[in-house]
Amino acid sequence: MESTYIGLAVAVVGVAGTLMASVLSPRLLARIQSEQFTREQRAAEAQWLREQQVAGLARRREAYANVNASFRRYRTHLLNFLWTVHKGAVTEAAREVIEEARRDHHSVFAAAQIVASARVLAELNTMTRTLSETYRRIMCLEEGDPDPDGSFEELKGDFTRLWDQWEEMLGAMRADLGVEESGSGRADAASSAS
Repeated sequence: MESTYIGLAVAVVGVAGTLMASVLSPRLLARIQSEQFTREQRAAEAQWLREQQVAGLARRREAYANVNASFRRYRTHLLNFLWTVHKGAVTEAAREVIEEARRDHHSVFAAAQIVASARVLAELNTMTRTLSETYRRIMCLEEGDPDPDGSFEELKGDFTRLWDQWEEMLGAMRADLGVEESGSGRADAASSAS
């Protein structure tokens, strides 16, 4: 009789196992698929974030390079125009050159302000104000109505301040792009200007 009960118990367990497997297998499979989907979704999101970071870095790098080149051109044209004013040789062509450099600079700065980090944006705004003030002071000198401290010699000093601000701006840009510092900016700038 005991063997009958044992056989019956084995049969019940076997049938129950078969019935439970048909209920639990889809649930287990659904849970495994859900976990796999979640992992794939997280991996896809992480990949998308990496791609966005790389694209953002590329946009900032391009904008910063354009700003740097534009600043140097505008600064050079401003200094050349100051010397032209000092020599009393201002022509319409000289005015057009400085205005073109100014428009280009404003356009490049505007584009960079969209993608710049907060620290770089602060440096860009400071640089814009200084450039605008230097331009205004040179134009006042050219029109014969200089500021009290707007002589040729004093205006030449503004370009040292512009260069120092450029170094700050360049340092902020390099830090934002993750570029290591390699010595003094003035020495680097002097060698690249040669």
